[in-house]
Amino acid sequence: MRLINQLRILSWIEGCTYLAFGLTMPLKYIFGMKEPNYYVGMAHGIFFIAYIVWVFIVGFQQKYSLLKIALFCFASLIPIGTFWVDAKYLKKEAQNLQS
Repeated sequence: MRLINQLRILSWIEGCTYLAFGLTMPLKYIFGMKEPNYYVGMAHGIFFIAYIVWVFIVGFQQKYSLLKIALFCFASLIPIGTFWVDAKYLKKEAQNLQS
C-alpha cells in the first residue's frame, strides 16, 4: 500500500509540474525570462522519471498487465493524464488495500 500512495503523490506532483512547465513556456518565449522555465522544467523532468519508475515498481508488485502499465506511462504525456490515473485507478486501489 505504501508504494501505491507514493505513486499517487508522484502522479499529483508530476501533473502539477507539467502544468507549471506549460505556464513558464510563455515566460521564456514571449518575455525572454529563461530562469523559471529552466527550474520548473528540471523539476518536471525529475518527477516525470520518478513517476515512470514508480509505475513499473507498483505495476510489477501489484501484477498489473503490460497494457495498464503502458496506459499509466502514456497518461504522463498528457497534461492532466496523471490526475486522471490517480482518480480512476490509484485512489480506488489504495482504498481497497486499506480495507
